[in-house]
Amino acid sequence: MTERNHAPAHRHHRHHWRRDLVELAALFCAVAVADGIANLVAHGPHGPILLIASAVALLVTTAFHTWWARRHSHAPPPPGTAPSDPAPGTTAARSASAATSASGSASESATAPTTALWRMRTTVRDEPGSLAAICSALAHHGVDILTLQTHPLPEGGTVDEFLLRSPQQLASAGLSRAIAGAGGHSTWIERADAHDLVDTPTRVLGLATRTALDAAELPLALRQLLGRCTIHSIPATTLSGRPNAGADAPVEGVLEATVMRLRDPSGGAITVERPHLPFTPTEFARARALVELDARLGPRVPRSQDVLTLPEGNEITVRRADGSDLAAARAMHDRCSERTLGLRYHGPVADADRYLGHLLSPRFGRTLAATTASGKLVALGHLLWDGDETEVALLIEDDWQRRGIGSELLGRLISMAVEAGCDSVYAVTQSSNTGMVAAMRGLGLPLDYQIEEGTLVITARLDAKPATSRVAYELPRAQQPYGQQHPR
Repeated sequence: MTERNHAPAHRHHRHHWRRDLVELAALFCAVAVADGIANLVAHGPHGPILLIASAVALLVTTAFHTWWARRHSHAPPPPGTAPSDPAPGTTAARSASAATSASGSASESATAPTTALWRMRTTVRDEPGSLAAICSALAHHGVDILTLQTHPLPEGGTVDEFLLRSPQQLASAGLSRAIAGAGGHSTWIERADAHDLVDTPTRVLGLATRTALDAAELPLALRQLLGRCTIHSIPATTLSGRPNAGADAPVEGVLEATVMRLRDPSGGAITVERPHLPFTPTEFARARALVELDARLGPRVPRSQDVLTLPEGNEITVRRADGSDLAAARAMHDRCSERTLGLRYHGPVADADRYLGHLLSPRFGRTLAATTASGKLVALGHLLWDGDETEVALLIEDDWQRRGIGSELLGRLISMAVEAGCDSVYAVTQSSNTGMVAAMRGLGLPLDYQIEEGTLVITARLDAKPATSRVAYELPRAQQPYGQQHPR
């Protein structure tokens, strides 16, 4: 250590003696040249001309020196010449190498023409240096770490969640091998998009705000908070009034690896499942906080409404509907013909009223209501979560059909589906229901048709967001209305 500290100083001392000798020789040469020029100017026949030429040469030399200095003043020093370079193999050298590699990878990713975004989770040992090994492995492959979250585990260890920007040619398998070599295990990787660039606190606050404004946002907020998962809402009782199995989740909730069960504020339980990727205690606490917020605020839907004028001059009001509209919806059922109810529910007409409580609940989707100027409910439009798919359904009272109400409700439901991140929506009807077929065709979206045993399923592709943003929220199969039991 002592010899390494003194050797650079000795070289620095000899460097100053050489520079002093050169400067002294240059000074003597300058004096001699100046004396010769002075004698030539004073006694020669062309003295003034030589003086002017010397001034011009001096200006040219100065300009050239300035240009050269600006061009080469920021040139990096040759490797190994800096006196402060750490010795190879030391801790400082490894740290500097890792920092240089990380900085270089970030610079390369910023200038690279094509990169890819990844979300990655891996479990590491809870000991010093584990995270540093993961970061060094990523830097070695030119991967830039954009965000990092840590999820401590009760049994020891830590789940680290990264948002990464990597070279396009680096596949997920290569990332997995690099992480495994650095000590990570149970690694999970999927493609990310620009929406994941929002930091976690900001995203959680935004989801809490949406949940506070609209009770129907809770399942969507849970889905966006926890990623790709399936959410089941289990009512406290069945349609026949019997207690529902699995609806007795404790107030504090239960976390079991890839399943978490929370008490639904509206009654029953909410079960969240995510295969192959266990939930962490941190995620469970966030989900429970959202559910508790929903419970404290109680039932609520946005009260905004739009007044529309129909072609014949009548005005209708379109607004969100909820459980408070149950009596009005049943009264509309009584005014509808058996054919209209049969086209909507695809089953016994006598059972139609039994499904209204589920259809109007914000846990299973969103409902729009159309009312007349006197307040009479004449139409309902439903957007229903059905696993990874989304159903749209319309019920228009007979006297108000063929007036454009169905197209208006359907267009608004499609806009809601786009906001929820759905890839597509489907409608279950019959080929004889020309009104529903015309309304779907009027959307101007790509449509797929499937006919089985007289039932027509029309699927509209929205292409609003990537497939990883799809809503996965479904009714228990035993509770689904007839409109959702379609042949696929």
